[in-house]
Amino acid sequence: MKHQKHPDGLRLRPKSNRYTLAFMEVKNLNEVPCFVTKDGSEIRELLAYRNSCIRHQSLAEARVHPHSSTQEHFHANSEEIYYITHGRGRIRVGQEEREVRTGDAIAIPPGTRHKLWNIGHEALRLLCCCTPPYEHDDTELTESSV
Repeated sequence: MKHQKHPDGLRLRPKSNRYTLAFMEVKNLNEVPCFVTKDGSEIRELLAYRNSCIRHQSLAEARVHPHSSTQEHFHANSEEIYYITHGRGRIRVGQEEREVRTGDAIAIPPGTRHKLWNIGHEALRLLCCCTPPYEHDDTELTESSV
């Protein structure tokens, strides 16, 4: 039985409502555009519905410049995982605060206030995985600009 094609390059499996990838998608960090999120971090969105076949999550690299921070905020719908790839920082999730460094992964449940400071001399770089995908409209700022 032949696969039905989906406009985004996905194929519908016979006798199923599931889509399978009809081609491989690879994005390079140096080739995706940069934008600034509502909380003030610099983002390069690697994979999300805006630029790939991924529909239910997003993966981005965020950068916080030395001696700066994001604005405290929360996401009503999205849960996030931060994975620190370069640098040192301090993070507050809810009422708890601690230092973070390369190799640390941080869980941020939906509706939980959080803020990230760069306490180092180089850019603090981290991967952010959000599900559902990141949206400006799902970001509620809880303090004025930094």
